[in-house]
Amino acid sequence: MRLIRRAHLFVAWVFVAGVILQVFLAGLGVFDSPARFVDHVTWGYTLEILPLLLLALAALGRIGRRQVIFAVVLFGMFILQSILVALRADLPVVAALHPVNGFGILLLGIFAAREAWIARAVDEPASAAMPTAAPGTAGR
Repeated sequence: MRLIRRAHLFVAWVFVAGVILQVFLAGLGVFDSPARFVDHVTWGYTLEILPLLLLALAALGRIGRRQVIFAVVLFGMFILQSILVALRADLPVVAALHPVNGFGILLLGIFAAREAWIARAVDEPASAAMPTAAPGTAGR
């Protein structure tokens, strides 16, 4: 169980780093070459797998309902990202919410990773890692 919780924590922070990379790749598409948007698109579809992995780990590790909800909402926000891009030609004002939703994904990912970190700290208190003093030797 502890291993699953640690894996969940790791994947949560990898997800946050991956979203930051996604923003960077979009920047390359804007400031370097429009052809670089292929990297942004490809990485986005790859990154979409991580909320599903977070969902599975949260359920298996019994990490809590909030982590399950975070994962489901994150996956839904990824689906919304594709829908927003598809609206580019017909409703450009709505499609312009794509980067806003992207930053929402980052924010929710940070919330999920932070909460996973706090849960890990509660599950594995620092005092449990420290050896206890032999009886009668405290304070010497």
